[in-house]
Amino acid sequence: MSKGTGTASTGLHFTLTLPGVDDIAVVDFTHREALSQPFELVLNLASRDGSLEATELLDREATLTVWQDGEVLRQVHGIVSEFGRGDRGHRRTFYSLVLRPALWWLSLRHNSRIFQKVDPLTIINTLCDERGITDVAFAVTRELPEREYCVQYRETDLAFIERLAAEEGLFYFHEFEASAHRLVFADDPQVMANLGERTYHSRAGGTAPTRHVRKLSHTARVAAATATLKDYSFKNPAYAQLHEHLGRDVEAHGQQTDYEHFDYPGRYKQDASGQPFTRIRLEELRRDAITANAESDLPELAPGVRFSLTDHDTDGFNRDWQVVAVHHTGEQPQALEEDGMTHSDTSGMTRYVNQVTLMPGDAPWRATPNPKPRVDGPQVAFVVGPEGEEIHCDEHGRVKVQFPWDRYAEPATTATSRYTTTASARSTTMTTTRCTATATPKWTAMIT
Repeated sequence: MSKGTGTASTGLHFTLTLPGVDDIAVVDFTHREALSQPFELVLNLASRDGSLEATELLDREATLTVWQDGEVLRQVHGIVSEFGRGDRGHRRTFYSLVLRPALWWLSLRHNSRIFQKVDPLTIINTLCDERGITDVAFAVTRELPEREYCVQYRETDLAFIERLAAEEGLFYFHEFEASAHRLVFADDPQVMANLGERTYHSRAGGTAPTRHVRKLSHTARVAAATATLKDYSFKNPAYAQLHEHLGRDVEAHGQQTDYEHFDYPGRYKQDASGQPFTRIRLEELRRDAITANAESDLPELAPGVRFSLTDHDTDGFNRDWQVVAVHHTGEQPQALEEDGMTHSDTSGMTRYVNQVTLMPGDAPWRATPNPKPRVDGPQVAFVVGPEGEEIHCDEHGRVKVQFPWDRYAEPATTATSRYTTTASARSTTMTTTRCTATATPKWTAMIT
């Protein structure tokens, strides 16, 4: 474990816990984190041990701790994803590390697979569990309907999870404890941890509080006012499948109410999904309608927390805020003193500051869904069905097929297949027809 030496003037210092490494000091760090994004923590380090190698540290766990007068203000656990070795000074060798969450591993796994008759939370949990990420929590305020058929196609596990979560209005963030790193998926700001009151200080004169928020700027923007989604189901063609949602407090916000966002298809087949999907779409379009940016020396501010601001000159800003994104910066120059590399009268002072992006604590934040991967051209698939049957169709004349890229499907079974409408070409028209091929895997179908 590394040891950091704080200064008498601030009582602030940083340490890095790295298994198997006893002598390493944090020179400086930058830490970027945001809702629904894997964080990135970049550290510059100094050590008397000049023999550290990438093979010893990559893919290992590490923990950055921010201390104030012996009290832990913040801890960040991550996986060493990058290792760099720099120059050697008089006594110390300089290194750099990049820490990312274990969730980032899922961006390295590219796959295609099919999930059937499971809800989105089960899909997310399955993908995380397969990568060994078991401390996953769901703070969800509504029951997510089961999906009849959900496809991951030529995309990373992380991109698929983020796309699926965003479609359902879920965002994710990370919670850190002394020996735990929890991945949390949520859908409402009220489930976020509330830090209580935090003081604002703006005046140049007077003595500032020890730790406070400052330099707050508030921005209001014109955004879409309503969302309208429409879809179609051949099982109920007469039903409009039309859903509308009006943004809250649009007129009070000072903008016109006729800025409509219409889209088709809405990618739902039932009202149970259509209503929330429409609301979520508008909330995503309006997430930047009111935002604030500020600076602070509060390391506990992180995506997924709320706090109440006090002592601002503008009463309307003394309210509940939620943290959307943070850029942390820390410097510990005394780590370089033994090598004579400091150049400032304040070189011995450890410094920490962050820039935060905020939005009202009662406004839902929604991620922008990743585009669905395109399936270009026709797809070849095997027609499948129960053993011994000539053909296995449902009441709509659809057959079940398996795709060659679905490595998780069991051959010649219907367990991981779905009913698919078949078609035959006659001149320039396409007509739906029943398949007449035998239901064995030696027969193929062309899916368009």
